[in-house]
Amino acid sequence: MRSARQHGRLRPGLTPKPSFRYHCGPFGLFIEPSSLISYLMIVKLLRRVFRRGESPMAGRSTIIPVGRHGIHREHVSPGARRTCEVLQQAGFTAYVVGGAVRDLIAGIVPKDYDIATSATPEEVRSLFRRARIIGRRFQIVHVMQGGETLEVSTFRAAHDVHTTKDEHGRVLRDNVFGTMAEDAARRDFTVNALYYDPSTQVVHDYHHGVADLKQKTLRMIGEPGVRYREDPVRMLRAVRLSAKLGLTLDPAVRAPIREMAGLMENVPPARLFDEMLKLLFSGHAVECVKRLRDDGLHHGLLPLLDVILEQPLGEKFVLLALASTDARVKAGKSLSPGYLFATLLWHEVLANWEIRKARGEAPIPALYEAMDEVLDIQGEKLAITRRIAGDIKEIWALQPRFEKRAGKSPQRLLEQPRFRAAYDFLALRAESGEIEQEIATWWLDFQMADFAGREAMLKPDTDPKKRRRRKKPSGGLAGASGAPNAAEPAASSEG
Repeated sequence: MRSARQHGRLRPGLTPKPSFRYHCGPFGLFIEPSSLISYLMIVKLLRRVFRRGESPMAGRSTIIPVGRHGIHREHVSPGARRTCEVLQQAGFTAYVVGGAVRDLIAGIVPKDYDIATSATPEEVRSLFRRARIIGRRFQIVHVMQGGETLEVSTFRAAHDVHTTKDEHGRVLRDNVFGTMAEDAARRDFTVNALYYDPSTQVVHDYHHGVADLKQKTLRMIGEPGVRYREDPVRMLRAVRLSAKLGLTLDPAVRAPIREMAGLMENVPPARLFDEMLKLLFSGHAVECVKRLRDDGLHHGLLPLLDVILEQPLGEKFVLLALASTDARVKAGKSLSPGYLFATLLWHEVLANWEIRKARGEAPIPALYEAMDEVLDIQGEKLAITRRIAGDIKEIWALQPRFEKRAGKSPQRLLEQPRFRAAYDFLALRAESGEIEQEIATWWLDFQMADFAGREAMLKPDTDPKKRRRRKKPSGGLAGASGAPNAAEPAASSEG
């Protein structure tokens, strides 16, 4: 067997020192740190070459013409078409991929577009003036085309035994590039492994995703249990996609979910929050929440939601809020994460608040304490941003002020920046039966009335008048002698 020096791993004239060498490879070579990176790169290359030769995932795609899938290039956004065109002209392959293709085939207008390409992130960035590389787990490039932001990713290689994972099997680092076939095998569901070429108007389908979409079935690529361990968020996606597209979960996809729901504990809170927003703003939030509860997933996402949905009043309130959100999504109206989470957590705040008031705490401080406690509990699961948490608190804090309908309080409340959201929240409380409908109706009429009409609507001020305390004069004989001011009654020692 040749020595390490004969292999060229040690510089001439140097004596091997065990403290500065690495024992690597099947041949027992001792490698200097300066050569270690090169050695590892060669090993990775050989591993990928042999893996590709043996892997059944490196199959061929089915080419589906436009007559079968129905996507014409005019249906794709100008930014997505332009991005693919620039990459293809530079000699790379590039396709619109994933959810956008799936939605277009299903007759749904995509919210955004993802591009998959053979170009590396650095090569993509060099081709576009407005582009930046983001991400740690897997680097992608955000390409700005006009008002659009396109997410461009390089084809990913298949996972193997050397992929970095945590003790639960979740993939931690994933910057290994591969072929288009490997990239398709890496995707979660068959309906997401679809690649559309705007220049030829054909769809490349590696896993019969178009057929599954037509048959209204959601199937996993690979073994579902393994795929859930790689990324537990796939369980959430299964619920969201099945509700959004009206698909039935394949039994193999649904069976492991309840048993593996605990893996959601390992997902970073920020990522979990993003996925929850996608689910709740999908336009099918009511159905999604029902399916989350049926599959036992809500325990790891909104721990308070289970408590709320077991209370008749709380369940009605939450379902009304979700139905309202679904209606706004379908009408193309703006959405507020703060408002939606305020509705989901309100009844837990209400219960906490009532307990505190029963202990004798002052109402308003007790409300703020209840708000903080509930948000702290929820924050352990979902990384609710400070801005959204601030919006939630403002909506909650304004609710007691709706009870004041005398004096200047109503007009001052109308001038609050969050009044509209707070009023919508009040109307939801009335519709669910938590408060009298008359209060919400009065505030609606008050908003619409002119100045004279508002004055006429004000209720009699029955609050006890607060006695104004007069300031003692500074300086002078009275202040020096300590004698009471003539305008003030002397304090009685008898009370």
